[in-house]
Amino acid sequence: MWGCLFFAVIFFDGIRSNSGRGKHFSSVKTPQLFIFHFVTYSVLNLFTFLSSYDKIITYMFVNTFKLLSFLAFKLLIMKGSFCMPITEILERNAREFGNDVALVEVNPEIRETRRVTWKEYELIEPNPVCHYRREITWSVFNEKANRFANLLLSRGVKKGDKVGILLMNCLEWLPIYFGILKTGALAVPLNFRYTPEEIKYCLDLAEVDILVFGPEFIGRVEEIADEISKNRLLFYVGENCPSFAEHYDRLTANCASTTPYIELTDEDDAAIYFSSGTTGFPKAILHNHESLMHAARVEQNHHGQTKEDVFLCIPPLYHTGAKMHWFGSLISGGKAVLLKGVKPEFILDTVSREKCTIVWLLVPWAQDILDAIDSGEVTLSKYELSQWRLMHIGAQPVPPSLIARWKKVFPNHKYDTNYGLSESIGPGCVHLGVDNIDKVGAIGKAGFGWKVKIVDDKGNTVKRGEVGELCVKGPGVMTCYYIDPKATAETLKDGWLFTGDMAQEDDDGFIYLVDRKKDVIISGGENLYPVQIEDFLRSHDAIRDVAVIGLPDQRLGEIAAAIIELKPDHPCTEEEIMAFCQKLPRYKRPHKIIFADIPRNPTGKIEKPKLRKIYCGESLVAKQNHG
Repeated sequence: MWGCLFFAVIFFDGIRSNSGRGKHFSSVKTPQLFIFHFVTYSVLNLFTFLSSYDKIITYMFVNTFKLLSFLAFKLLIMKGSFCMPITEILERNAREFGNDVALVEVNPEIRETRRVTWKEYELIEPNPVCHYRREITWSVFNEKANRFANLLLSRGVKKGDKVGILLMNCLEWLPIYFGILKTGALAVPLNFRYTPEEIKYCLDLAEVDILVFGPEFIGRVEEIADEISKNRLLFYVGENCPSFAEHYDRLTANCASTTPYIELTDEDDAAIYFSSGTTGFPKAILHNHESLMHAARVEQNHHGQTKEDVFLCIPPLYHTGAKMHWFGSLISGGKAVLLKGVKPEFILDTVSREKCTIVWLLVPWAQDILDAIDSGEVTLSKYELSQWRLMHIGAQPVPPSLIARWKKVFPNHKYDTNYGLSESIGPGCVHLGVDNIDKVGAIGKAGFGWKVKIVDDKGNTVKRGEVGELCVKGPGVMTCYYIDPKATAETLKDGWLFTGDMAQEDDDGFIYLVDRKKDVIISGGENLYPVQIEDFLRSHDAIRDVAVIGLPDQRLGEIAAAIIELKPDHPCTEEEIMAFCQKLPRYKRPHKIIFADIPRNPTGKIEKPKLRKIYCGESLVAKQNHG
């Protein structure tokens, strides 16, 4: 009887202990997790009960058990044994590593921005305005997410609603993202280079109920505030809140920091990301919670993050890639650094000061670092870089010559290439693998938990060595294009995602990109949509016809080139065209102007493959891969 009473006390105390941790135990979403947490805390309470007899031995048992439970938790996550939302990992980190640093924001440079409009933002360069360093712990991270979640719930947000995020990289970004997920609502990140019209279009397309935005976007949001604020809440993150929005900081400060209880399943919708086809109109890509969790498993499996690893994140967090690569740090409980600024000295100094071990770069940034070293602009001996173990690249084809140069300078670095789409939730549905540097130029093989195939126009798998369309299948494939069944049916077939990328497989099973079905230009890791630029140029009085294609570029991967056919008796110079293009955002302006006739087929479509053959000589993607 006494034994039963003893274990009953242990049981109920386990429940009480967990409820005191922000109701974490009551918020466990699955039976597997419930049992796991119950057993864990019941054993810990047993050790606590016994501590009165021998505190030293009990201390050793408690800490050993904590370590083993963490390893078991991590193993079960990686094996996919838990059906769980990714928010549970944040809860775990807050509980186990509460006082450890989770995120650091570094802004290394003071820049004059008073005369710089949003149109002048560089394609691949964030725009820091003052020097500072901020950090938050895992417990504060989770508390901030909970406060925002409770704010949303207090305003009537319910499961299935949508909350847009329009922020530059900052410490608030990820807590806001997780706060949205905790309510059961969908997070909808927006490209920070969107025009006011594009912002409105995406908010309407995704049926966004609330928009969270920062100071860099006041002007753009103000232009459309009257239209988008109808039946929609606007929250502002930062100082000097505009009159047409509510102040995020003040509102969340008065909200509870406890975890809200919202039941989440793998099948529940989690996020909408935006992509675009050749028309230039964004498509809303719907993902569920299984996609997010799978992305975390993939990243940790590919790059083996540990608690001691420090991840340097430079690309914008609205990118699926940036966020999903950070998920490896989330699973391991490691620190991540958000760097504003991409100059080689900024990157190297941050790696040195913050003891970064993993750095995800875009091709231009890697190129700039090597060029700065070669020119003497930076001196490696000034920095402590011995802990830097892995450099990986994604978002665009990687020239083998670049990696050959990199390995000469950093011979001890592991290297990986990651291929993914927003439709396949970011990191590594295909990846090279850190042990396959002899295959640089390939995108690799199927990533962890993924399947790949290469098919012909009829959907039949081609023979090894033949060119066909790359298709991927796995838990990270999108649910659909939101409210676009036609586009969904064209892209998703029997669970396979048809990527639109043409590829071939070598004798060893490694996949190489050959060309793109789509005309999208990938410059510096960002998508440019030729139709948008063509439509703008056609408004020039002297232009009869225009075609925009990508040309290879050593630094950016490819650049936009405008092939322009002038009207008879309408002379025009390259300088005049470039001056006209100043009305475009900087990243959309063509880098090269070519005056020539525009070939069109009998149906009136521009023959872009012919133009690429004329001005590139071979398939652009193949040329980049052989670079």
